[in-house]
Amino acid sequence: MAPWQRLRFYAFLLQRQLNGGPDVINWGRGVIPGCSRGIYSATGKWTKEYTLQTRKDVEKWWHQRIKEQASKISEADKSKPKFYVLSMFPYPSGKLHMGHVRVYTISDTIARFQKMRGMQEITTCLPDYYRWTQYLFIKLYEAGLAYQKEALVNWDPVDQTVLANEQVDEHGCSWRSGAKVEQKYLRQWFIKTTAYAKAMQDTLADLPEWYGIKGMQAHWIGDCVGCHLDFALKVDGQVTEEELSAYTATPEAIYGTSHVAISPSHRLLHGCSSLKEVFQKALVPGRDCLTPVMAVNMLTQQEVPVIILAKADFEGSLDAKIGIPSTSSEDTVLAQSLGLSYSEVIETSPDGTERLSNSAEFTGMNRLDAFLALTQKARRKRVGGDVTSDKLKDWLISRQRYWGTPIPMVHCPACGPVPVPLDDLPVTLPSITSFTGKGGSPLASASEWVNCSCPRCKGAATRETDTMDTFVDSAWYYFRYTDPQNTQSPFSTALADYWMPVDLYIGGKEHAVMHLFYARFFSHFCHDQKMVKHREPFHKLLAQGLIKGQTFRLPSGQYLQREEVDLTGSVPVHVTTREKLEVTWEKMSKSKHNGVDPEDVVEQYGIDTIRLYLLFAAPPEKDILWDVKTDALPGVLRWQQRLWALATRFIEARISEKVPRPQLLSNKEKAEAKKLWEYKNSVISQVTAHFTEDLSLNSVISHLMGLSSALSQASQRVVLHSPEFEDALCALMVMAAPMAPHITSELWAGLALVPRKLCPHYAWDADVLLQAWPAVDPQFLQQPDVVQMAVLINNKTCGKIPVPQQVAQDQDKVYELVLQSELGIKLLQGRSIKKAFLSPRTALINFLVQE
Repeated sequence: MAPWQRLRFYAFLLQRQLNGGPDVINWGRGVIPGCSRGIYSATGKWTKEYTLQTRKDVEKWWHQRIKEQASKISEADKSKPKFYVLSMFPYPSGKLHMGHVRVYTISDTIARFQKMRGMQEITTCLPDYYRWTQYLFIKLYEAGLAYQKEALVNWDPVDQTVLANEQVDEHGCSWRSGAKVEQKYLRQWFIKTTAYAKAMQDTLADLPEWYGIKGMQAHWIGDCVGCHLDFALKVDGQVTEEELSAYTATPEAIYGTSHVAISPSHRLLHGCSSLKEVFQKALVPGRDCLTPVMAVNMLTQQEVPVIILAKADFEGSLDAKIGIPSTSSEDTVLAQSLGLSYSEVIETSPDGTERLSNSAEFTGMNRLDAFLALTQKARRKRVGGDVTSDKLKDWLISRQRYWGTPIPMVHCPACGPVPVPLDDLPVTLPSITSFTGKGGSPLASASEWVNCSCPRCKGAATRETDTMDTFVDSAWYYFRYTDPQNTQSPFSTALADYWMPVDLYIGGKEHAVMHLFYARFFSHFCHDQKMVKHREPFHKLLAQGLIKGQTFRLPSGQYLQREEVDLTGSVPVHVTTREKLEVTWEKMSKSKHNGVDPEDVVEQYGIDTIRLYLLFAAPPEKDILWDVKTDALPGVLRWQQRLWALATRFIEARISEKVPRPQLLSNKEKAEAKKLWEYKNSVISQVTAHFTEDLSLNSVISHLMGLSSALSQASQRVVLHSPEFEDALCALMVMAAPMAPHITSELWAGLALVPRKLCPHYAWDADVLLQAWPAVDPQFLQQPDVVQMAVLINNKTCGKIPVPQQVAQDQDKVYELVLQSELGIKLLQGRSIKKAFLSPRTALINFLVQE
C-alpha cells in the first residue's frame, strides 16, 4: 500500500471511530481530549468488543479513580455498624509475590463488599509509628515483662557477628564467610510471653471461627499446668549476683523441694556466669552431680542444692526444674541416691482429698486452692508464678541488625538498665554510611549515638545497640490502624474499642503460630493496661492457601531455571546433561526459580483478570498451582467478555428509538422475566451467604457466571421491556464489582447513561462501588419455603421432590421424606440402602443401594 493510500485508510478509520460504526455505539457525547481512546467513559462512545486494548484502556482510566475513591478518609460514624477486615502486611525485605497479591485481593474484595452493605470503613496507617513500639516496650519493661538474660545465638567466628537461623546453611556454615557456625551465649532482650500463656490458652475457647488454627495455637502454647519460680544462688553462704528460674508442674508442693536440677547445657555452665567455674568443676559427664551451689527460693526462702543432671534433654524446652519428691517418683529416687533431705507435703484425707502439710500458710488447703494461692503470691512478689507449660519459651527479640526498631534502653554503670523517658521517644536510628557485616551490631559503631547520659543519674552511659525483632512491630499494628494520626498515644482507647476486634484477619497459614501468638500477647497486655476492652484481637481468621509454582530439580537437589529445562520430550530433562528432573509444585521462591513477578502478570492479563483468577481458581484456604493454562484463567477471561456483551446488548436495545414498555410483554415473556427475577434473588441470597459465612469466593464467581449465562439467554423483547432483566443485570454488576472493580466501573458508567431506565432504586449518579449491596426482594422471601431436592440413586439423577426449607439440611428428615414420596416408593421400596449422602448447598441427596 502506498503512503498516500495508508494515510487515506487511517483517515477513514479515524472518521469511522469518531462517527461510530459497526463496533461503536455513539451516544452523542463529544470526545474528551487527551483521554484513553477506546472506552465510553473517555470518549462517549461504547465499544462493542472487550478486546485486549479495551481492557488496558478501562484499567488505565479507572485505576487511579478507584484509588482516589478508596483513599478518602472520613471520621468514624459510630451510628453505623463497623467491619474491620485486615490483611497481614508483608515482611519488609524482599519483593512482593503472587501470594501477597492473593491475600490483598481477598481482603480488598471482602472490604468492598462490606462497605457496599453499609459498613463503616477503616483507614490505613502511616509508616512512622515505631515510636509507639518503643513506648509499648517500656510499658512491658515497667510491668516486669521485658528483661535481659544470656541466650544461645548462632555466632560467625570469622565475621564476628550473630546470624539468623536462615543465614546458616544445611552444613552448619555461615552464608557469608563459610565458617562453621558456633553456638555462643550473648546477653539478649526477652519479652515474657509465658506470663500470658494460661490466659491465651483459655481464651481460645472464645474464638469459634479460628478454623484449623486454634489447634495450632494450643499446641504451640502447650499444657499450662505449672510455673517457673525464681531462685537466688549462694556459694559458701554468700549470695551471688546470679539468679536461676526453674519450672515445676506442682508448685503447690514447693515446700517439699529437695533440689533444683539443671541440664549440662545450661547457661550457668557455658555462658558468662560468675559461677561458671564452680559448676564446671562439679560436673562429671554422665553422672548426676551435686554442686556446692545452693538455690534460695525467693518465695519461701528455702535453701536446696543445685544438681547437674546426667541427661541433657529435659521435658519440653526446659533446662532447669524443681525437684519435689512428694509429687515425683523420679525426684524421690534422685534425692535418696544423693542423700538429700526433704519434707513430705501431701496428705490424703479419708475421703480421698489431697491436702497440703508442712507448707506454712498453705497447710490444710486442697491442692487446687493451694496451687492458685501460691502462684498468685509468687506473681505478686514478682518471683515467678505465671502459669505456663514446660515447652513454651519467652520471646527473644534482640537482633544485631541496623534495620529494626531501636530498643529504648540505656545502660548505666551505676543504675543498670534504664528506660528512655517517654517524652524522648522515638529513639531513631543513627546514620551509618557503610556496613561491613562484621563485629556484632552495626549500631555499636555509631559512637556519637551510642554514648549518652543516664536519664536517671545523668552520668555517662551507653545506648542499647540491639534492635527489635520486626515481629514486635507487626504484633500491634492492628491497633494503630484504628487511630493512625494520633501523636499523643499509640491509639485512642475509644477508637480501639469501637473498631476492635478485627472482624476478619487474612493471611498465610505459615503465620498461624508465631505471629498470631505474639499479636494475641500484645492484645492481652494492652487489655491489662486498660488501653483496650477486648482481650482477643481477631474475631475470625482466614488462613489462605499458598500459590505454588512448578519446580524442576536435579537428583543432586539443585533447582533449575526454566531455560535450563527441556520440556519437549515425555519427561523434563536438563538441557545440557539430559538428566531426568524431579518436577514438583512448591511455594514460590527466588531460590527455587519458580516465582512469578506480579507486574509481569498484570501487564499480560490485566488487574481484574488476575483478581478473578486468584479468587476463582480455588477456595481461599486451598493452595493454587500457578498454571495459566488451566480452565480457571480462560474461564474468567470469557466471563468478562460475557459481561461486556450483556451490557452492550442492553445498551443497544435501550438507545434505539423504541421506548421500554413492560405492559407489551406476552404472558410467556412475563414468565421468562419472572424466572430471571427468581434466579437473581436466589443468586443474591447465595452470594451474600458466601461473603458473610464461608468466604467461598470461588463459589461467588460461579453463581455470578450462572446468572450472566441466564441473562445471555433472555429474548430480545425481555431485554428491552423487562424491569426484571434490567434489575438482574444491574445486580450482577454490583455483585461483581468487589472482585473486578475496573471493568464493572466502566460497565456501570455505560448502563447509567442509558435513557428511560425501569429501576429507580439504584443510585445512577454514583459509581458502581458506591452502590448499596443488592437485597433479596421481600416478595421472594414470602414465597413458599420449599426446596426442590434432587434425588440420586448410585450417583444417577432420578428426579426431584419438594422439601420444606426448614428441614432441607437435616439428612434424617430428608431421607424419610424421600422414602415416603411417590418417587421414593417407586424406586427405593424393597431395595437395600447402604448409605445416603445429603448435600444441603446443592439440594441433593444421593442413595447408595445394593444392585
